[in-house]
Amino acid sequence: MNKILFLTIFAILVCGIYADDEDAHAEIIRYVNNIHHDGKYNYHYETSNGITGEEKGEGGHFAKGGFAYYSDDQKLYQLSYTADELGFHPIADHVPRPHPIPAAILRAIEYIRTHPHEEKESRR
Repeated sequence: MNKILFLTIFAILVCGIYADDEDAHAEIIRYVNNIHHDGKYNYHYETSNGITGEEKGEGGHFAKGGFAYYSDDQKLYQLSYTADELGFHPIADHVPRPHPIPAAILRAIEYIRTHPHEEKESRR
């Protein structure tokens, strides 16, 4: 019970600290939202503190968009993305990228794909 009380008080204090932040008082200065009968849509928004975002797509199938915002030190962060049946694919300078898969591993994966293993029935 003490943990719950402590966490509640902590959350109230944290919210109070950020309530004085200018971002807490940002307003939406532009908002466009279009939804079409064929499932396609697009939206765009801008806020008074420099946050922008947009997306277009076809509901449940794919989406393409991006957003941008300024950090506390006024550095601009931008991210674009696509989303499809294979997942969410962000592209941004500040998002880590995986190392390329070594050629030997790619060859091994291709070998395994073209030479499926036949499983034999195991006897107990």
